[in-house]
Amino acid sequence: MKSNLLMDFTVDKETNTVKVKREFNASLANVWSAWTEPEILDQWWAPSPWKARTKSMDFKEGGRRLYAMVGPEGEEHWAIADFTSITPKTNFKYLDAFCDSEGNLKEDFPRSNWNVSFSEQGDSTIVDISCKHKNLADLEMIIEMGFKEGFTIALEGLDKIFAEKTK
Repeated sequence: MKSNLLMDFTVDKETNTVKVKREFNASLANVWSAWTEPEILDQWWAPSPWKARTKSMDFKEGGRRLYAMVGPEGEEHWAIADFTSITPKTNFKYLDAFCDSEGNLKEDFPRSNWNVSFSEQGDSTIVDISCKHKNLADLEMIIEMGFKEGFTIALEGLDKIFAEKTK
C-alpha cells in the first residue's frame, strides 16, 4: 500500500546534505516517542527485513545510543548516535557513525550530523531531517549504500506502528 503522506527526499551536493521531510499520521507526542525511545526505535529504525537492536541508549545531551542493524541471517552492523542537542518535542541533533559492538568508531566510514525537527500540522506531525556530511565523497558513499531506499522502508515501518495504534 502506497502512502499518501508527504515524503520529500532531496540531496544537496553543494552542502553535502540529505534532507528528508516526512509526514506521519500521528500526534507530536507519539512521533517524538517513536524517535527517542529505544523500545519503539527498535521496531522501525532498520529497513525490513532487518531489525534494529539497541544495546544502550542515554537520550540526553552528551548521551549516546549504541545499536545494531541485524540482518535476516543474523549479521550485525553496529552504529552510534552521539546526542549533541535536545529540545524536548521540538528538535534533537546527533552525530551518527558506524562502529563495533563496543562503540569504537569505524574510521573508514563517514560520520554524519543529523538535525531532526518535529512540528504538528493538524492531525499529523511533520519531521524535518537534515543529514550533513563532511564532504561530497562521504555523501555519495551513503547514497550508494542505499540510504534513500533503506530509510524510506524504515519510515514506512513507522507508519505501520502508528496505524496499529489507531486500530
